[in-house]
Amino acid sequence: MFKRILAVLLLLLLIATVVPSIDQASASGTPYYVKINNGTLNMRKTASTKSGIVTKLANGTTVTVHSQANGWAKVTANKKQGFVSSNYIAPKKAVTTKPTATKNTATVQPTDYRTKAISVAKSNKGVKYKWGGTTPAGFDCSGLVSYAYKQAGITLPRTAAEMYKKGTSVKALAPGDLVFYATSGGNKVSHVAIYIGDGQVIHSTTSVGVSITSMNNSYWKARYVGAKRI
Repeated sequence: MFKRILAVLLLLLLIATVVPSIDQASASGTPYYVKINNGTLNMRKTASTKSGIVTKLANGTTVTVHSQANGWAKVTANKKQGFVSSNYIAPKKAVTTKPTATKNTATVQPTDYRTKAISVAKSNKGVKYKWGGTTPAGFDCSGLVSYAYKQAGITLPRTAAEMYKKGTSVKALAPGDLVFYATSGGNKVSHVAIYIGDGQVIHSTTSVGVSITSMNNSYWKARYVGAKRI
């Protein structure tokens, strides 16, 4: 009888050791994304709002969830690991955005990375302009575009002129295309924006920072050079 009880106890101990918790089993290695209305999400060293901040994550950033417990998720993002509130992450799903077509817009289904780049750029709307800026502390035009696409997994050259040498030239624009301007006149590219649909672009300008502008704006329309699809 004693041997039978001992065997049962050993079996239970083995199960407890091998089988992960419900939170770990349902979340380990699962791709999620940051889902916030504005600002950034703090990744902390431990599961506490009093813990130090490891990094700040933009809306739409992909995170790998290792486990969840007590309202906190242990995650990896941008090659860093820490804890974030479970309230501000959601399971990553395929994008099902329907394409829209206008007179100046191609009927092209945006790929995941273009949709995400637009989302990241929009989440930084209102950020001030900063010459050479490449982070949410301040962006110049190419800094915003390269940051948004980097968060979407695509690495772009640093300057607008270098970006213009990449991709495929297009005339009928689709969301996510890069739009180029020559702010000093001529055809020398000096400014870049991201087309977001409905004849609008999002970019960082010296006057108002990260903002949305109509391509029919007289200033920008006169300086338009072309567009590229990445």
